[in-house]
Amino acid sequence: MSENPTACLPLNGTAALITGGGSGIGLAAAAALVADGADVTLMGRTAAKLEAAAVVLRANAPEGVRVSAYAGDVTADADVAAAVGLADAEGQLRIAVASAGDGTMGPVVATSTDEWNRVIGVSLTGVFLTFREAGAAIVRNGGGSMVAVSSVASRLTHRFMAPYSVAKAGVDMLVKVTADELGQAGVRVNAVNPGIIRTELVAMIEEDSSVGQSYLTNTPLGRFGEVDDVAPLIRFLCGPESGFITGETVGADGGHHLRTGPDYLEWAEGLYGDAAHGRVPAPE
Repeated sequence: MSENPTACLPLNGTAALITGGGSGIGLAAAAALVADGADVTLMGRTAAKLEAAAVVLRANAPEGVRVSAYAGDVTADADVAAAVGLADAEGQLRIAVASAGDGTMGPVVATSTDEWNRVIGVSLTGVFLTFREAGAAIVRNGGGSMVAVSSVASRLTHRFMAPYSVAKAGVDMLVKVTADELGQAGVRVNAVNPGIIRTELVAMIEEDSSVGQSYLTNTPLGRFGEVDDVAPLIRFLCGPESGFITGETVGADGGHHLRTGPDYLEWAEGLYGDAAHGRVPAPE
């Protein structure tokens, strides 16, 4: 009888759920987990994007490692529960990566309630639902690890990005509270706090723009990050190598947290005029 080729891989026999897994940091994290033997379920909003990502992961996966996809909304209880059910079909879910997020730009005084709720819903409530549903399954399976993708925006003010910054600050505290509650059940919970990373979410920010230059000025390492600057950190926090680490929010921002937030003023002025300076007309 031939030996199982994945038996020596450190995550062999475990299953992982990655929200926001169709692209960006989520997809890079999924690739790192697959490479080390974890069966992975990707969750995201767009079925075609998820399936395209799954095809790439399967093509590079060790023999016997499975990749599944579930198209759903991380703000919907039923969708998150269904994705967790798929990932835990064989009772092996021990890893969850909450990578789904969304953002917006605008002054607080010009931000609609709908826009606020949309960003908070995806970037904070989505993490809560992932932790709630996946956390319960991981507890039943004997323990494991959950990792949230937060942001340096949770630590530094990002003018004109209030919903996103508040959501990420909430994620950091959710990580700490969940880690405190679930530690006794053998579940570790941590976050990574990236800086500016080249993903679809920030594709509009060019390095030579005023916003891009402000990021570079405030990043001691002097460059934009890549998804592969973050994925190995997520993989580490998911695996046995970090078995005594929980409740941490770990930066992957090129040192941006040492300085100040980015400057979106030029863009905000162009879109919102005087509201970017806190000036709004009196009610009629």
